[in-house]
Parts: sequence; C-alpha cells; structure tokens
Amino acid sequence: MDEPAATTSPGRSGVRVGLSGKLLLLTIAFVLVAEVLIYVPLIANFRLNWLNDRLAAAHTAAMVLDAAPSGMVPESLAKKILDSIGARAVAVKMGDQRRLLASADLPSSVEDDVDMRHLMWWQSIKEAFDVLLFCKPTDVMRVIGPAPMAKGQFIEIILDEGPLRSAMLSFSVTIMLVSLGISAFTAMLVFFALHYLLVRPMGRLTANMVAFRADPENSARIIERSGRRDEIGTAEEELASMQRELASMLHQKNRLASLGLAVAKINHDLRNLLASAQLFSDQISSLPDPKVQRFAPKLMHAIERAVALCQSTLSYGRAQEAPPDRKTVVVESLIEEVRESLGLTMEVPIRWIVSVERGLTMEADPDQMFRVMVNLGRNAIQALETHGTRDPARDQIRITGRREGEVIAIEVSDTGPGVSERARSHLYQAFQGSTRPGGSGLGLAIAAELVRAHGGEISLIPGTMGATFRITIPDVTVELSARRTARARA
Repeated sequence: MDEPAATTSPGRSGVRVGLSGKLLLLTIAFVLVAEVLIYVPLIANFRLNWLNDRLAAAHTAAMVLDAAPSGMVPESLAKKILDSIGARAVAVKMGDQRRLLASADLPSSVEDDVDMRHLMWWQSIKEAFDVLLFCKPTDVMRVIGPAPMAKGQFIEIILDEGPLRSAMLSFSVTIMLVSLGISAFTAMLVFFALHYLLVRPMGRLTANMVAFRADPENSARIIERSGRRDEIGTAEEELASMQRELASMLHQKNRLASLGLAVAKINHDLRNLLASAQLFSDQISSLPDPKVQRFAPKLMHAIERAVALCQSTLSYGRAQEAPPDRKTVVVESLIEEVRESLGLTMEVPIRWIVSVERGLTMEADPDQMFRVMVNLGRNAIQALETHGTRDPARDQIRITGRREGEVIAIEVSDTGPGVSERARSHLYQAFQGSTRPGGSGLGLAIAAELVRAHGGEISLIPGTMGATFRITIPDVTVELSARRTARARA
C-alpha cells in the first residue's frame, strides 16, 4: 500500500509530509547539492580556459607583431589583431625589456590583475565568483601568462571583464539547465527505486499493523511474508511471529476469562456445600465412637481449609496470594498431613519415603506450605500414573528436608518419566507449564507463587531420575534483610 505524500493528522494543525514525500524532497535536495559541488570547480575551470584561450591568441598575435620589419605594424592592422583576441593591449617581456607590441584605447586604470603562472585552485574559485558577483561591465583586467618564445619570458594582455562575465553567465545558465534535467531524472530514478524497495514494503507493514490492531484475534490479519531475504523480510518474519504469539495469548486470555467466570460460579455454590458439610462434621465430632473421635478433627480441619481455599480461589487470577502468616511449622508433621491428604495409605502401591532431619522446623505459613507440598505431591502421583500398572518397588515419592545455614531446603522427588524439554521453558506459568498431557500447570504456578511470597525459591534439579523439585525457605530475619537490601538498591 502506497503511503500518501501528505496527510492531515487529527487533532493537529498543518500538513504532515509522508515518507514518500520526504524521500522525494531529500533526493532532489541531495542531487542539487551534488550539482552545486560540481558547478563550483566547473565555473572556475571555465574562466581559466577562457583566459588561457585569450593568452594563446595573444601569443600568436605577438609572434606576428614581433615578425614585422623593424617592429612597425600599421595601426589599422594592430587594431584588427587586438579585436580578434578581444584585447586592448598586448605586451611581452623579452630578456630585461618589456615591449608593448600593440595597444588601442588603453584604460586609465586596471581593476584586476590575474597571474596565470602562479594561480592556486582555491584562488581561481574565489576569483571566478568575484567576477560573477561583483564585476562591472566597464571593469578592465590585466592577465599575465607564460610566453614560450624564450625562457623566462611572459606575455601580458589587457582585457575587458564584461565579455568574460557574459560568457560565464551563459555557461552557468547552461549548467543550471543541464543540472536541473539531471537532477529531475536522477531524483525520479532514485525515488522510484527506493519507493518500490523500501516505501511500499514499509507502507504494507504499517497498514498490516493498523489492521491487526483493529482485530488482533483474527488470524487472517497476520501479515503474509513476501519471501524477501533482506531486512524487510526479517521485519516481516518477526512481525508475523509476534502477531501469532499475541493472537494466541489473546485467545488464551479469553478462555481464562471464561474459566474465571465459571470458577466464580462454582466457588459460590461450593462454599455453600462446604458450609453444610462443616455443620455435619460438627455433629459427627460429638459421637462417642473412638474412630470418629480420631478422624473427626482431621475431617473438620480439612473442611475448614477447603472453605478458606474457596474464599481465595480467585486471588491467583485477580491479584496475588495473601501475605504469608509465618509461624513455627514442624516439617515432619506437615509432610505427614500432606500424605494423609493425598490418600497415600499402606494400601496404595506407591512408596512414600520421608528423610527429614529430626525436629526440623521452619518459619512459614502452615496453610500455604501445605498447599505447596500437596501440589508437588499430587504432581508426583500423576507422573507415576503414566507408568500404567503400579509397582511399589519402582513407584516412589521421596521427601527430604534439612537446614542449610539460614534456609530450610525441602526436596520432593519421584521416579516418574521426568519433565519434558517443552515444559521446562514455561514450568511455572499457569496453563503452559504442565508436565503431563491434559494438565493445566496451575499446581506448579501456585506453588511457585507461594514459595516466592516467603522469599524462597523453587527449582527443578537437572540430572535426576524422574523429577526433583527443590524448595528453599529462608528464615524471617534473612528475608527481611534481603528486602531491605533490595529497597536500598532501588
């Protein structure tokens, strides 16, 4: 699409010159500058050639006059010779004598002296423009040049500057007309060449970006690559890739928005159901049965945790998780609670191996750390399910925990197939970092957010069998110190 040479911008006064118009103006300006730079030495050289022609004619005339018997030349013949070379007088120096060969109507004064024997290039340029700009029709000049009749001699002529200025003006007009023609032709060639090579492709890119901005979810608006192998082709490829990624992200955000609305509706009804279940669990807890008394507190705690989770279900998509309420958490008890929540009893053919330092505690939000461990444990179980048949000797989940200086390090590993290379690049991004087909990736995204809220880190340890996730939770004093340092640097 061609860009107009001049368009009016809404809300702004005046005319905005388009890229094509700017290119045309710049091309004409550059060509004219080049012609000016060429004209300057040309006009100086024209003046020198004109003067040299007069000196050559004067030299021929001097030989004729000098060959006359006793140097006597009739006045009428001398005047004709002087008129033929356009001079008022011709003189020559021979030895130590300076001889006037012919003269007619000698002026009372000479306004300009030009010595062609010792003339610098910059001086010739200056004198040429002096003649063009400041010369008067009545001005007279003396021109001295070498005379090859004898060594060390020179010839001297008196000339009117008017004919020289007229010849220079005529030459300048010719050069100007030729320059304008060359400038117009060159500007047209350069303009059309650059217009088709650059301006039109840039206009196509601009038009595509405007159209894509109007409807970014329409895949038909993605630019079609022209197949060029230069910078324009690279720009087209990068723009097409960016548009495809943006369209995909917008489609995903629309799906997430629909999913968020559905979750909000489910969350509202689920809270009501859990409230009813909480009432029933309160009644069950009053029964005297020993098994009921044993499991009822855990059931009530699980329901309370589910209610609290429903209250913050949308916090991930809406803003962020609540700041952690740090308390002293016994790591071994937390892991045991996670095992019970995952239903890994003795009847389940998955070995649950715990290797935690005795009496290990950490300063963390118990509910948030419970969610982190449950998400990692559930991912490990789902990874082991890909094996098909269960084998206790093969299917294992190992939990290790230890203190490393001022941080608590917990590792959750399994003997599953591991994490694919495709999933590693988006491992902690919701709906993109799933490690299994059909997974949403929310578990790892939520776990990573909760760990980072504690000032800790979560990472996938490479080079291990299956998948091993390492969590580090610093002590409160370490986290506060790190935050102060970050604020001071900012």
